[in-house]
Amino acid sequence: MRLIKNILLFLLLLIAIAMALAWNQYQRFLSTPLQIGNESIHYMVESGSSLLDIGQDLNAKGFTSLPPKYLYFYGRLQNKAHLVKAGEYKILPNTTFPELLDQLVEGQVIQYSFTLIEGMTSQQFIDAIVADERFEKTLTDTKLAAVMKAIGLDKTHGEGEFQPETYHFTAGTTDKEMLQRAHAMMIATLELEWQNRAKNLPYKTSYDALIMASIIEKESGIAEERPQIAGVFIRRLAKGMRLQTDPTVIYGMGDKYKGNIRRKDLTTDTPYNTYTRYGLPPTPIALPSKEAIHAALHPKDGKSLYFVATGKEGRHYFSKTLVEHNKAVRKYQLNR
Repeated sequence: MRLIKNILLFLLLLIAIAMALAWNQYQRFLSTPLQIGNESIHYMVESGSSLLDIGQDLNAKGFTSLPPKYLYFYGRLQNKAHLVKAGEYKILPNTTFPELLDQLVEGQVIQYSFTLIEGMTSQQFIDAIVADERFEKTLTDTKLAAVMKAIGLDKTHGEGEFQPETYHFTAGTTDKEMLQRAHAMMIATLELEWQNRAKNLPYKTSYDALIMASIIEKESGIAEERPQIAGVFIRRLAKGMRLQTDPTVIYGMGDKYKGNIRRKDLTTDTPYNTYTRYGLPPTPIALPSKEAIHAALHPKDGKSLYFVATGKEGRHYFSKTLVEHNKAVRKYQLNR
């Protein structure tokens, strides 16, 4: 009996020692930070990765000396092992495994930002995405017509059909996804503004309003001027006058535009020359902001039919008559 008692005591001692060692390892796991140095790192969790895969990868990269299974067992113990989300994570210095697991479960992935500037053309937008290495490239032909076809919008021209905005995205976002997202936002904005438009506007469709908004966008970056400019153009359309706006001429010139419009350019007919043609051009000429779209659909009342740049802070002088306008041109453009 004494022998059995001694054996039992020895076994209990072994169990106690094992439990103490296990508890010590558990506490070490909870408190030991990852060995990533003094600067944060970006860490990619691929789709379908398990906690065991992640533990093995961190161990292989030298970020921890703890056994890879520790993270897996801890995740199972917390009932979170199945909640890990794929993506790119920023791991800060002194991050522990429990803190890392919280990041992975909450999906605290890195968010990048991309700003689409109003007034750009759609082709310039595409070129900016192509040049941005953070997007996953899937497009082979990056010309506007080919891109519209690639994203399933080949029945539309594409100009002006993307929303200028600051977009946030995660690693793995493709160029197509970014384009489709910006297009969907533009359509949503345009349709909302169209539903709440002012009465008696000369547009047949919301696309006409988008065309007008793109012209307004190129004419002025001053927020309070945009409704005034919209009013001028709408009154000109109502009176059967040509719009006579330089930005449409420049767009129609394409690569021939070298930074200056000559008298010859104003008289050379193109589908976009609003000095030679009546009505709106066939498509937008740039990406309009939300404010420009709102102005196109909520023009300011008034009698002005002309405006000219003053050369001060991007502002314009508005005139009711051609005589007044010519006087303003002499003052602000010709310095007479």
